[in-house]
Amino acid sequence: MEKGDIIKWEYEAWILENEEENLIDTTSEELAKEHGIYDPNAKYGAMVSIVGAGRLIKGIEDELLKAEVGKEYEVIIPPEKAYGERDPKLVKIHSYRELARQKIEPEIGKEVIINNKRGRIVTVTPGRVVIDFNHPLAGKTLKYRFKIIEKVENEEDKVRAIIEMDYGKDVDKFSIEINEDDIIIQLPDVCKYDSSWGMAKYVIVGDIRDYVANKNVKFVEFYPKKEEKKEEKKEKEENSQEEKSEEKEGEIEEEKGEEA
Repeated sequence: MEKGDIIKWEYEAWILENEEENLIDTTSEELAKEHGIYDPNAKYGAMVSIVGAGRLIKGIEDELLKAEVGKEYEVIIPPEKAYGERDPKLVKIHSYRELARQKIEPEIGKEVIINNKRGRIVTVTPGRVVIDFNHPLAGKTLKYRFKIIEKVENEEDKVRAIIEMDYGKDVDKFSIEINEDDIIIQLPDVCKYDSSWGMAKYVIVGDIRDYVANKNVKFVEFYPKKEEKKEEKKEKEENSQEEKSEEKEGEIEEEKGEEA
């Protein structure tokens, strides 16, 4: 693979700890259910990624650059190429009163955001709460099994893959037209009412320009004309028939007058 390639790939991610392996993430719904990490809100199946875009951990970015389509790989990722080593300085003590002001009820294991930093409560004692701001996987060695299913080549397929990666909803319902200067994307109805679309479209535009083509990107919203109610339609048809009937009667009267 090369930097900037758009791929679809499948993977399993495991933590290696105390001579045990624990599955923490996978694109396989069956495997997720088997190991008790199934999320009914998650989307399973091959995932879209951009090789070398810096959106995956460094260890995987490096391995994808060396990988070939259709081959299966198993790699060990040390902490320094995953989520880094644990930093004791990122374990902070906060007062119970401080959390109360932010309407946070301290519970061990609960994720919280303090001063725009995400952490996990590890200890609760009278008056004090200890929060760990390290990444949950900091200091962990990971094992990945993965396979690149497809390298996306066609321009239209690349645009659709980017929409899937950056938005992920009703991808097949987006209509895409590409010409010399423009990439025209007609939006499905879901975008009209989805607040997350407003942010996603800017990410999509940036990725299209960086990894597909530097063209004008146009989003088209289509609102069909209002359908007439059956009663209104029937009334119009009846009125139209009456008008035609009157016109015909008028023509007959004119003909009679000419004959006389």
